[in-house]
Amino acid sequence: MNTPQWLTEGVSRLRSSSSKKLVPRSTDERLHATLRHDDEAMSPRMLRQALKDLKGIVDPMVSEVEGGRRAQTVMDWYTSAEPSHRRDLWLLMSEHFMADPQQVKKAQAQYAAAVGTADEAAAEVLFRRATVSPRRRVLQRFSANPDGVRFLVDMRAEMQPHLKGDKRLLALDVEMEYMFSTWFDVGFLELRRITWDSPASLVEKLIRYEAVHDIRSWTDVKNRLDSDRRCYGFFHPRLPEEPLIFVEVALTNGIADSITPLLDETAAPADLDRATTAIFYSISNTQTGLRGVSFGDSLIKRVVETLHQEFPRLKQFATLSPIPGLRAWLNKTAPADLLKSWEQAHELPEGLDDRRALLGWAARYLGQELIDGKPLDAVARFHLGNGARVERLNWAADPSPKGLKQSHGLMVNYLYDLKRLDKHRASLAQGKIPIAAAIKDLYL
Repeated sequence: MNTPQWLTEGVSRLRSSSSKKLVPRSTDERLHATLRHDDEAMSPRMLRQALKDLKGIVDPMVSEVEGGRRAQTVMDWYTSAEPSHRRDLWLLMSEHFMADPQQVKKAQAQYAAAVGTADEAAAEVLFRRATVSPRRRVLQRFSANPDGVRFLVDMRAEMQPHLKGDKRLLALDVEMEYMFSTWFDVGFLELRRITWDSPASLVEKLIRYEAVHDIRSWTDVKNRLDSDRRCYGFFHPRLPEEPLIFVEVALTNGIADSITPLLDETAAPADLDRATTAIFYSISNTQTGLRGVSFGDSLIKRVVETLHQEFPRLKQFATLSPIPGLRAWLNKTAPADLLKSWEQAHELPEGLDDRRALLGWAARYLGQELIDGKPLDAVARFHLGNGARVERLNWAADPSPKGLKQSHGLMVNYLYDLKRLDKHRASLAQGKIPIAAAIKDLYL
């Protein structure tokens, strides 16, 4: 017997609809629902309770002490909650706790009417107050807890992988970044030297967080903390034993052109009486939750001042930096025949055309390529934004697998000329990357 046409069409429609990806329900829709969908973590009842708990933290009728106690209760729940339940809490904080649009509209109209009058300044303050969301007050209540700042930084770090796939979380992420920019202002940070005699737990964190040149052993880390080296980190009083960012420095007699001798565990310490140059060879951010909060430029300034006081003979401050985006850019930009010849680039003899070509393309990448008015390469963007200039390209300077994968082994020196930092920043703001003559000479 033939299957009835109506049944065939019905099954087809059912299959078609089930194959389509369902649009996630907003938390508002879920709060007013009765049943939980299969792809949702909390049931509507649980979600309503979670929202009630969050609102209780900033209830205007409770004291700061009671609000703090309620915040602690939510933190305790969060610590033991499943990841999917944590994500629902993020969504509640992101999609709710927004500024009252009517109050914002009213304050905006009052400010517009006051422009040009004696009431303008006061109206502007009232307008800014109206735009402050209850979400910010929730974060402030959490932060008042002794472990609250650590809790929030870890929460934002946990959120990062989910932001691209779920734009609903962006409001919370942006709010947290704004708050952290205030809480972690460089005025609140302490510059501290890290040595071999520092607590073992702190030295272990250097090993864990090192992001540029992996630390291979205790002997390796001891070498990086030797007498001819300096390591400094920024610390926040609410995270006292956690470096937020740290920089590793080698004191040398001249600008280094290879990372190999700097990481040589058997090399004798350099003679500090002859040291003329400070080489910043590794800068590592440690907290994913503080992404977007910039204090690296302040770190370098403070370290330069500190080194100058300790070693008045130092005349040069430069980096030996990776070029992490070079090879990917070359693969999209350079001719195929050159790409093939560069597969074993570090073995190309000096004077060969293909070697000169790679240096020329690298010089163009660092000295000309911009995106939105800023250097294309992330490391270049950081140092040039701080006022440095592209000083020199170094062949086969990083023969490690990571160095070959990123940049065919090339590394670059950025020079911090303390008398020209502002000039270099101004040049970059006009879309012109500061470069040394040696870099310009390499252009194809």
